Amino acid sequence: MRRLTVPWTGLTRRRRHRFAPLVVLAAALGVTGGLYTALAPSPHAEAASGVSTASIDQGRGLFLRNCSSCHGLNAEGSSDGPTLIGVGAAAVDFQVGTGRMPAANVGPQIVKKRPSFDAQQTAALAAYVASLAPGPAIPDKSQLDYTNSDIAKGGEIYRTNCAMCHNFAGSGGALTLGKFAPALRGTSPRHMYEAMITGPQSMPVFSDSTMPAKDKREIIAFLRNSAKEPGPGGLSLGKIGPVSEGGVGWLFGLGALIACAVWLGAKAR
Repeated sequence: MRRLTVPWTGLTRRRRHRFAPLVVLAAALGVTGGLYTALAPSPHAEAASGVSTASIDQGRGLFLRNCSSCHGLNAEGSSDGPTLIGVGAAAVDFQVGTGRMPAANVGPQIVKKRPSFDAQQTAALAAYVASLAPGPAIPDKSQLDYTNSDIAKGGEIYRTNCAMCHNFAGSGGALTLGKFAPALRGTSPRHMYEAMITGPQSMPVFSDSTMPAKDKREIIAFLRNSAKEPGPGGLSLGKIGPVSEGGVGWLFGLGALIACAVWLGAKAR
């Protein structure tokens, strides 16, 4: 049977040349570099977004030194910590800004403590995590301005969505399995807002589609007003409800009645 042969052309010879793979690799690298240069954010774009490459690089360095042992070298998560891809800058600002992260120890719930990083370092960490994937952003001043918010409406929304865990006045409360809802007195409006949009630990997420930004501001207005509200009936007893009030009633009220009964018994002899 006769074998068919294909005549060699110039292109075929070049493809079989020993340096052809190197040429193809160099061309691919050149195209990749050109596309990156064309599509990378310019300094003007960085200035417009408020986040610079230097800030992101600093945040990555801080992350690798302080967070990667639990959350993975690329924030992909591990058996000791969840993934941070997609959590957004707001989650980092809340967790790091309140001192909950880096965690001092592992338990049912990470507690608030003195922050390990200053404001600039916290912003850099938030910028790095935000660069990994889209997520909730840190609220701006307009989102936190509750000056003209309806306090009464905020109290109504709070009692419907939050009071069952955080207490009627934001004093906190116990949950299951050793967890608890922290007290909200002394919490900044920014951290309140970030907690609502990120849902830290046992808290549900209240996105803008679930709870509009206006409602969030009204809740913050109610809590800030409640924190400075005087107690017209006397001591507020921590505003934790019937537990403290009942304790006072038993210890002092019933104790006084017992003392009075003993005194009357002694006088009757």
